[in-house]
Amino acid sequence: MTPQTLTIDADTGNLPAADHLLHALAAELDLPDVVFGCTHLVRDDRPRVVVSLALPSGPLVSTVEERLTAQGHQVTRGIPDAVGRAVLYPGSALLTGTLTVTDVLARSAIDRVTVLGTPHPPASHTRLVTNGHVRPRWTADGELVLTAMPAAGGVLVPFEVPDPTPCCADH
Repeated sequence: MTPQTLTIDADTGNLPAADHLLHALAAELDLPDVVFGCTHLVRDDRPRVVVSLALPSGPLVSTVEERLTAQGHQVTRGIPDAVGRAVLYPGSALLTGTLTVTDVLARSAIDRVTVLGTPHPPASHTRLVTNGHVRPRWTADGELVLTAMPAAGGVLVPFEVPDPTPCCADH
């Protein structure tokens, strides 16, 4: 089934707020686990983060669109770009704790894992400490790719951390 995508512009100013919105919408709308929910940065005269929901085609698309519009959300069909950051995706709830790269790929919709600064993929037995925050990105080629980085103890961690320190926080 070909998914249909809706973009929701809730005038969100940052990624954590957009993540929260996606989780709230998924719970409120009781979305199935096959839905992809992504964030997209909009860089126009009003920079913001919009979210998209890729839903299985059929009546669910119209139902979700109607409910979101009734709540006052600005909803459009389609996506703003092809390279969103995935927050909701099949298997995302299973990516907790420490997993091997093989586990990550087998349990989720992630197509591959890359390691920042290296040309080669990690070994399949390499451990990834998820910190409960795994945010892969869509590539222009349509692959869902998780970028990781080396951490102490010979493990990997996702490049995006759950609670980043704001720039210039120490002064």
